Amino acid sequence: MAMPEVDYIWMDGELVAWKDAQVHVLTHALHYGSGVFEGIRCYSTDDGPAVFRLTEHMERFERSARMLFMDLGYPVDKMVDVVKETIRANNLPACYIRPLAFRGYGSMGVDPIPAPVNVIVAVWPWDSYLGEEALVKGVDVGISSWRQRGINSTPPAIKATGNYLNSSFAKIEANRHGYAEGILLNEEGKVCEGTGENIFVVRDGVISTPPVSDGLLEGITRDSVMVIADALEYPVIEESLVRTDLYTADEVFMTGTAAEVVPVRSVDGHVIGDAGPVTLELQKVFFDVVHGRVPEFAEWLERV
Repeated sequence: MAMPEVDYIWMDGELVAWKDAQVHVLTHALHYGSGVFEGIRCYSTDDGPAVFRLTEHMERFERSARMLFMDLGYPVDKMVDVVKETIRANNLPACYIRPLAFRGYGSMGVDPIPAPVNVIVAVWPWDSYLGEEALVKGVDVGISSWRQRGINSTPPAIKATGNYLNSSFAKIEANRHGYAEGILLNEEGKVCEGTGENIFVVRDGVISTPPVSDGLLEGITRDSVMVIADALEYPVIEESLVRTDLYTADEVFMTGTAAEVVPVRSVDGHVIGDAGPVTLELQKVFFDVVHGRVPEFAEWLERV
């Protein structure tokens, strides 16, 4: 599928034409994965486009950069303004947003520090990552043979570009086996996350999700769903899970900025069934929130 193009990308302090947002082939990040990024969504609302939890995403972006000794050169509030500026320049009512900071051209070798830091913000129209049908009918997933990286190898707290090579292996494997997504276990064999999503199970009305200490990214959509679930008076527990917890769950669903809230129909061929009542309620409220229909969560939306 061809990537949709818009007019402008913000790059190192200025808006440039989409086709002109280029880097040198000897850019450090192309060779060593020395970059950090975010995935954010802007939604249409009755009051115009609004970005979901923009400041929190940019705070995580800054933390990721700082942990890799990268100075963005812009404070969080400036990056928030840049996102809004880029959306306005492209006249988009809703979009996906990709901030990226990376070590650029000027130095080669494993040590990234001598290379300069480049920062971009791109926006484009993008429907649900796993497809609109997946939001209704759910997806089939499989446990990957690839394990998630250890917390003392490439830390999951850093949303680094290089971390996602592991996810790519798992995604390719899942697709070749006929699954929409793969679920990675950590090195101890505990359930970790999808290739780009956090995972939840529902059993006897209780919602469980793996703790961050089991090696997963602390997702902002994950946190949002947990807060929404609490507001709906569902018990929510962070606890370690094993693969059989997925097989025997009443419901399983995944969350992420790109995927949003997606039911899981089966795991390794073990049929869980259509989206259950808890998943459907959480999904409905989540979409009401991001489209500005729930006043209690209005602070999560930052108007463009």
